[in-house]
Amino acid sequence: MIRSHVLVCGGTGCTSSGSQAILAKLAEELKAKGLEDEIKLVQTGCFGLCALGPIMIVYPEGTFYSQVTPEDVPEIVEEHLLKGRLVDRLVYSDTGDTKKEEDIAPSLNDTTFYKKQKRVALRNCGVINPENIEEYIARDGYFALAKVLEEMTPDDVIKVINDSGLRGRGGGGFPTGRKWSFAKASVSDKKYVVCNADEGDPGAFMDRSVLEGDPHALIEAMAIAAYAIGADEGWVYVRAEYPIAVKRLQMAIDQAREYGLLGTNIFGTGFNFDLHIRLGAGAFVCGEETALLTSIEGNRGEPRTRPPFPAVKGLWGKPTIVNNVETYANIAQIILNGAEWFNSMGTETSKGTKVFALGGKITNTGLVEIPMGTTLREVVEEIGGGVPNGKKFKAAQTGGPSGGCIPASLIDTPIDYDNLIKIGSMMGSGGLIVMDEDSCMVDIAKFFLEFTVDESCGKCAPCRIGTVRLLEILNKITDGNGEMEDLDKLEELANYIKSASLCGLGQTAPNPVISTLRYFRDEYIAHIVDKKCPAGVCKKLLSYEIIADKCKGCTLCSRVCPAGAITGKVKEAHVIDKTKCVKCGACIEKCKFGAIIKK
Repeated sequence: MIRSHVLVCGGTGCTSSGSQAILAKLAEELKAKGLEDEIKLVQTGCFGLCALGPIMIVYPEGTFYSQVTPEDVPEIVEEHLLKGRLVDRLVYSDTGDTKKEEDIAPSLNDTTFYKKQKRVALRNCGVINPENIEEYIARDGYFALAKVLEEMTPDDVIKVINDSGLRGRGGGGFPTGRKWSFAKASVSDKKYVVCNADEGDPGAFMDRSVLEGDPHALIEAMAIAAYAIGADEGWVYVRAEYPIAVKRLQMAIDQAREYGLLGTNIFGTGFNFDLHIRLGAGAFVCGEETALLTSIEGNRGEPRTRPPFPAVKGLWGKPTIVNNVETYANIAQIILNGAEWFNSMGTETSKGTKVFALGGKITNTGLVEIPMGTTLREVVEEIGGGVPNGKKFKAAQTGGPSGGCIPASLIDTPIDYDNLIKIGSMMGSGGLIVMDEDSCMVDIAKFFLEFTVDESCGKCAPCRIGTVRLLEILNKITDGNGEMEDLDKLEELANYIKSASLCGLGQTAPNPVISTLRYFRDEYIAHIVDKKCPAGVCKKLLSYEIIADKCKGCTLCSRVCPAGAITGKVKEAHVIDKTKCVKCGACIEKCKFGAIIKK
């Protein structure tokens, strides 16, 4: 008889931190103690709190262990699973302190990180074994598909999705039900359902986590979408850099076929639908739906002119709907719980929840799913645990390379599609990068622009040439050669690129430049007029100096300097030859007396 379940995260983050070794050690220890028939091991998808991985949760107590190592496993088995005593030092605490044994560790939902979240798309991630279809079915899996096929017409399905207010979670925010209705209205002998799992934004891993932790949710939703529009075939376009996601998705597809949930005559209703995987090679532009379809067809991924839109003429010229993983992950829950349930969450124009990959200068990095309308302050200071090391929050970048930077003055902005666009950013697929006072906003704009320059497919001149010219001006400014006229050139060129580019990549590529100019213009001026980087990031505008009164002459700085730029005798103040200094910062890191400063 099973008396305890031990859940260990098997997502990419925890796997890279050693969770597979923990699972192996657990199996070994349980067998050694004769507990293998009493304790069930479950490898799950991502729990979300990636900063504290590897994560282990023991049920029925709900004890939440974090940063577990294989060396900790024998103690957990001996103390907790055999003797019923918590291993205090490993129990998660919001304060970072160890818990007393009498304080039962909070469930995930009671922690500061989770209690303001509402998990819909991520509801099974960290809960079930994604490699076992029966665990998905036990959580009402495929019930929505059965309801649709046995009780609803395609028009009924589309109406529910329309009434729910669900908008595309891939970045565009187009109403999902409307997209489906366009495809249903298109007359054709063949139609397709496509999933965009080509998650290319730096720091974004929302779709990957759903594929790794709940792949059947995607399969069920795509089957529902196919029934709604009259399709019988689907494709999941997923990047090859996601090996765990690809493996589990293929396993799920195979299991669904075995159980008669994919293939012919599903649930004996005469409905046929099958699914295929197409691996992408990592081109960011293939996140744009028409470029993605071109790639599935076996051609170089380049966007097409729209109209016609894919709902009319898409994959192989046939009507096609393209939604991303997170959008599909909401579908089954909307069907089961009703449009009103989903519609009750969020804001007037942005319904439901949104998953964000929270990263950067933040205490709790990981995945968060929040109701639309949650403020940026709640995400950063409460869910995210604030900016570490006593630093001040400076800005947040939403929407990845296509988004904009939100300054600290707008931290109380409710997060939804329209509010973000209003302040010069965008929802995007859901990356949320936090920056502190040590971040240079000119450098941030340059970082994202370098990415889009590299990822431009080159098909249209505004993007291919214009983004390079933007980057050249930014490099000129960070090198200390900028002129005030450059700011006007940046704005003018950015607006031309936005209005003239062929696809969403080019149309949004200038956003980081436009938003940082709007909210952090003083930093651009400091780089140009004062020839200084206020954050101390841009190397060519920095100089290092030793404060003689603080220097103890320990010689450590001179020993770590790779350029031999620091000289001085033992127990005497040292000096830096600025003509030799390569501004690597090694001296500051090693100085124990705070005697070296950046200017």
